[in-house]
Amino acid sequence: MTDHTIPPRELVEQWASEKCYDERDWLYELHIANRAAQWGADQELEACIAWFDTYIPGYELVADRLRAARRTKAPSLKEQALKELAWVAEHLDMPLHNRCNAIHTIHRALEQLND
Repeated sequence: MTDHTIPPRELVEQWASEKCYDERDWLYELHIANRAAQWGADQELEACIAWFDTYIPGYELVADRLRAARRTKAPSLKEQALKELAWVAEHLDMPLHNRCNAIHTIHRALEQLND
């Protein structure tokens, strides 16, 4: 089903220009690899949907549901912050009572924010 195409050069150049990493760091290569892997997975998903649409009558009705199930939305910044804050609270081994209160206060405030 997959023809093992590679991302177009223009797309790789676009990914390389995204400044979400330090070019002197291995994160540059990781960023490009992650984007390429996602691109390939998206191509495969669309090829599968096209194949099903061709050979299974009425499949187009569930294509959007398949995309939604296989391409879940990334967690919101609030969800990410709550997760990280929970980790900090769990791993805070210091007897700093005021800091623990601060963490709980920040946690409650984050929970009240909309996503």
